Amino acid sequence: MIVVTGSPGTGKHSVSDVLSGMLGLPVLDINGIASGAGLAGPGGVDTDLLRGQVRGRDGIAVGHLAPYVVDDPEAAVILRRSPYELERVYGGRGYDRAKISENVAAEILGVVAYEALSRYGEAAVQVDSTGRTAQETAEAAGRCMDGAPGDEVDWLGMVHEAGDIGRFFA
Repeated sequence: MIVVTGSPGTGKHSVSDVLSGMLGLPVLDINGIASGAGLAGPGGVDTDLLRGQVRGRDGIAVGHLAPYVVDDPEAAVILRRSPYELERVYGGRGYDRAKISENVAAEILGVVAYEALSRYGEAAVQVDSTGRTAQETAEAAGRCMDGAPGDEVDWLGMVHEAGDIGRFFA
């Protein structure tokens, strides 16, 4: 099993589709599996039951919930994207200001990345999708799965250097 995770808007599904073609593995949409099994409700997703739905399957598990339900993948790709790009992406998706702020702040702080890195250790790599197509990002992920180092990502440092902390954390 390969995991592709990241904040919303980082390109998880597009990159997973490209990786699927490169590796000949099916894409397992974690949110879709949760919805299809009736495990997603107003209180969230029952990750223990969802883990049972995913266990024993092979493919590319994609979604921000993957670190909570996929045990011991051979590789975990954490997609990261500039908060400036994500702001535009979320605005284009029609997110309200509160949802944009919450998601951008989570990416700056590396919430999803932290969970995946903590859970998967050396199997996890970060790949920056900023300014890259899905194809380019998938190729970078493939190189990382072959042993190349992942990308160093420090959005908090970048935002601080730009004097934009107040823009994202009001």
